[in-house]
Amino acid sequence: MMAASTSKSPVPIGVAHFSSIMLPPAEFAKIARRAGFSRIGLRLHPAFPGAPYYELPVGSAAAAELKAVLAGEDVEVFDIEFFVIDPAFDASSVEATVAAAANIGARRLSVCGDDPDHARLLSNFSDFCVLAERYGLAVDIENMGWRVVKAFADGIDLVTEAGMENAGVLVDGIHFFRNGADLADLRANLDKVKHVQLCDVAGPAPTKPEEMIAEARSGRLPPGEGELPLDDLVAAVGTAASISVEVPLVGSMAPEVHLKHLFGCAERMVGQDR
Repeated sequence: MMAASTSKSPVPIGVAHFSSIMLPPAEFAKIARRAGFSRIGLRLHPAFPGAPYYELPVGSAAAAELKAVLAGEDVEVFDIEFFVIDPAFDASSVEATVAAAANIGARRLSVCGDDPDHARLLSNFSDFCVLAERYGLAVDIENMGWRVVKAFADGIDLVTEAGMENAGVLVDGIHFFRNGADLADLRANLDKVKHVQLCDVAGPAPTKPEEMIAEARSGRLPPGEGELPLDDLVAAVGTAASISVEVPLVGSMAPEVHLKHLFGCAERMVGQDR
């Protein structure tokens, strides 16, 4: 068994549940804390049909167990994934999940936009922000190359148009750089960037949707082990946004080892710039 860490980074660094999605929330919190992380993200809603996620209904034993672990381990839940705003999206249908997120102390909810009807996309995104605000939560839109909200600029435009005070943009290393954005774009819109997820990648950018999906789900590398200018990204963000890591575990490595390695990579990168 991996020895427990006695310290964590003086700069809060989070880790996305997708980095070790096979771990139930309470176990993920414990192992993430031992690795050095002080924040976690959790998957309480499926990111795509058949995707793994965990339910933590308000008042459930699972939610109570997690809250006890969070308090005992000195870890907080930062964000909850993942809501797809597609043509069938209805904010009221996910209220129980939003309530569950607030119940465990989460701060933000992550979404993507995948509705070609822009007026409906804007309306549903705004409705979700209104719902989130009732529970004291904020909403971040993440661009993905195979979705309607493909590029960083698309997310910025949606947040600007919505005009919701609790709306922001999530910058994911792969999705940001692979879909045409650069650091000048980031600096020009830094007031809307609330969360940055570090991950790296190497090789030519995929052009087909299925290749983009494969890279995002199984082709990520730990920060600093690929070709993306993540040091510059972290420096540009400074203290304006929260930092986390999202690199899915692929292969037979133990989750404890994987998360510890991710923390070390992120700490080296974040520590020199924040």
